Amino acid sequence: MPNSIAISEVAAGFRYAMTETFESVFGIYLDTGTSLFETLAGISAAQASQPMGGCASIAAHVAHMRYYLEVLEDRLLRRDLSSVDWARVWQEVGAVDEAQWQALLADLRAQYQRALRQLEEADTWEGAHELSCMLAIIAHSAYHLGEIRQMLCHLER
Repeated sequence: MPNSIAISEVAAGFRYAMTETFESVFGIYLDTGTSLFETLAGISAAQASQPMGGCASIAAHVAHMRYYLEVLEDRLLRRDLSSVDWARVWQEVGAVDEAQWQALLADLRAQYQRALRQLEEADTWEGAHELSCMLAIIAHSAYHLGEIRQMLCHLER
């Protein structure tokens, strides 16, 4: 007889990992104080605007992460993805002032909250499609958290 686990338990595990990645460290894989929102809280608009070695700025990473969460929500809900434009979001965000930076952070947090709501509705999931979307959100977000944390080493302070 194969082992099985309730989808609510899987969703709880995803929520745990997402919370560590975005909000607060439990010790799964991050050090204390290094979750995404904890990291971003200490970054000014001027710092977030600095491109790194000809690459994207932290502000652009934040905009990309918000967009990614939106696209994955659409994928999860099987909406049309024909208008997705990954390059656009990287090009749209240049230097930001404090109000723009705070708006980017608020938009990211709001989209993150929407992803968490999808976990609360896990009893309607059908299988691998939903699981792969949620796993992708965690992996992708953790990757960009790592990028941002590396960029902090090179910011002008």
